[in-house]
Amino acid sequence: MNDLQPNTDKKLAIEVNGMTMLRFPIQTHTIMSGENIIDVIEQYVKPYAKYGDLVFVSERVVAIAQGRAFPIKDIKPSWLARFLVRFVHKSPYGIGLGSPWTMELAIREVGAMRILFAAFCSAITKPFGMKGVFYKVVGNNINAIDGPCDYTLPPYNEYAKLGPARPHEVARQIRDKIGYETVIIDANDLGVAILGKSNEELSDDWCKAVFRDNPLGQSSERTPICIVRQQL
Repeated sequence: MNDLQPNTDKKLAIEVNGMTMLRFPIQTHTIMSGENIIDVIEQYVKPYAKYGDLVFVSERVVAIAQGRAFPIKDIKPSWLARFLVRFVHKSPYGIGLGSPWTMELAIREVGAMRILFAAFCSAITKPFGMKGVFYKVVGNNINAIDGPCDYTLPPYNEYAKLGPARPHEVARQIRDKIGYETVIIDANDLGVAILGKSNEELSDDWCKAVFRDNPLGQSSERTPICIVRQQL
């Protein structure tokens, strides 16, 4: 494992519930649409993983391999997308639905009525300090939608993408192929969301704690896969 080093300004080890967990990021090639993500993960994980390890995979590469990332030049935002994007909080840690292209993808994914209902629920609960209502109501991993950012690895700095389809099923397929429990995550400097797990007995809160400092890197680092191992 000596050639698997933490990314710049990130730590290899983290304390979770009295245990020291090691996070080994694995560098990959630039994963493209149409690749078999299960075979890709097997290729990169097998040389390093051992009994008891967990495999964490960024949702981004799963979605890309599934063909759920699109050049923004090919996305024509509707009037509704252009209108709704005016009310989205702009975060420095990702585009989210803060662009007309990503908002258009959200509308296509769940339908305009669901988006409007979620926006209504968010608007009436916001004065009471309730956060995240929009994403809870709209569901369907819409919170995993993201758009073009300067720091994103090309060519995806000019793409918008949906979240992965059937993430729990994909996590189980990966586990069945490589022999290690698998978690599909959406991690950034704002927080961590667990999108898919091969084993429901894995605690979401524990998985989030292991990745609370986001040890992965998907720009020049190209490390969308991580082996997690308890330090004995």
